[in-house]
Amino acid sequence: MAIRIDSKLTAKKLVPQIERLFELSAEKILSIEKTWKPEQGTPVFTVKGKYTSRGWTEWTQGFQYGSALLQFDAMGDERFLEIGRRGTIGRMASHVSHIGVHDHGFNNISTYGNLLRLMCEGKIPHNEDEKNFYELALKVSGAVQAARWTKLADGTGFIHSFNGPHSLFVDTIRSCRALAVAHQLGHVLMGEQDARISLLQRLIEHSLNTARYSVYYGQGRDAYDECGRTTHEAVFNTASGAFRCPNSQQGFSPFTTWTRGQAWAICGFAEQLEFFRTMRDAARYRTTTAAFLKAALATADHFLANSCTDGIPMWDTGAPNLHRLGNYAAKTSDPYNQWEPVDSSAAAIAAQGLIRLGNCLHASRITHHASRYKQAGLTIAKSLFSEPYLSTDPKHQGLILHSVYHRPNGWDYIAPGQKVPNGESSMWGDYHAKELALLILREARGEVYPTFFGCVS
Repeated sequence: MAIRIDSKLTAKKLVPQIERLFELSAEKILSIEKTWKPEQGTPVFTVKGKYTSRGWTEWTQGFQYGSALLQFDAMGDERFLEIGRRGTIGRMASHVSHIGVHDHGFNNISTYGNLLRLMCEGKIPHNEDEKNFYELALKVSGAVQAARWTKLADGTGFIHSFNGPHSLFVDTIRSCRALAVAHQLGHVLMGEQDARISLLQRLIEHSLNTARYSVYYGQGRDAYDECGRTTHEAVFNTASGAFRCPNSQQGFSPFTTWTRGQAWAICGFAEQLEFFRTMRDAARYRTTTAAFLKAALATADHFLANSCTDGIPMWDTGAPNLHRLGNYAAKTSDPYNQWEPVDSSAAAIAAQGLIRLGNCLHASRITHHASRYKQAGLTIAKSLFSEPYLSTDPKHQGLILHSVYHRPNGWDYIAPGQKVPNGESSMWGDYHAKELALLILREARGEVYPTFFGCVS
């Protein structure tokens, strides 16, 4: 068994749930704005319903202010535009020039990118100086991200993770949007002796190496090669540029699938397919986009096959106590089970990717498969936007419950009487649920389909 896809579900049918979600979201954004003290760092996840920080890398502040911008986009309440704009201008500059992370596409596209997109769409007034400010931030962000470069034996390379030059994270496929936007804005990375380094070429090489080393295709690469499985981290010998082994930071093991990492792959490859379709010389990149499509389809199929019937996945497909749940994929998800946690944030990220993948396939006239993926995304959204995943308690600052951050490190709060993490939210889970909701809401309203590259007019 696997997800039971609702083939009759439409964007318009989800509007009441989405409006309810944004109604709750407004209260929670205002609560965080009122209580959060910037000297505490960046809000990351909730403990007993209150957002707390967790020093590892600063990768979630863009979701904090980006959430307010999505709230304004969806409902038109200018209080949230002001929160998002003020937070971006006052707090995000260090993220633009942050040379120590692989997360520029998360932090800066969610803030500067959303503001620029809203301006390009006419949802906020045009201001040339403000537009130039946002564009400059996005140019620098894309170049800084591209500078985290590890060269491989075949002459290509990848953007290395905060772990160091040996480390390729599957997450970073979605952060490549920073390079795409900077390239669209006409920017390049300047290297030694004024070498002009193409951001688009680095995006392509990183994405192709992610598809090659982070995604499995059932071709016997190792003893655990299942088609569509992903590894969180691919490790390389930096002296020779050779691939060494898979690894996992946040998943259970190198040979099981951490589902949020898989969700990043689904969403990231689908977005890059959307992006390359818009390029004037798109035909030039057919080999590249074919690899992206292969990776997107493989990961999407594996995710859907291993999710519960409502589309919510367990945190890892090889988690050690899954066998105690029996055939969990034949049942509706149970976030309060006593053996292994689900991860609602993985569901929110994957659902958006599935809808985008379905739309890409539809545009390519592959209509049968297009419908399957899009309907799967809508089905997952319906599950997420309902209890027990939608947080209706006004005292709880999270929007989407039952998110997991770092299970191996034991960072997630476990309530008294529970054996596994549940009942808590994450900044990325809440943000991506709102991105998902906005995507569906705009379709229902007949508005412009939102894309990360829509910020470039």
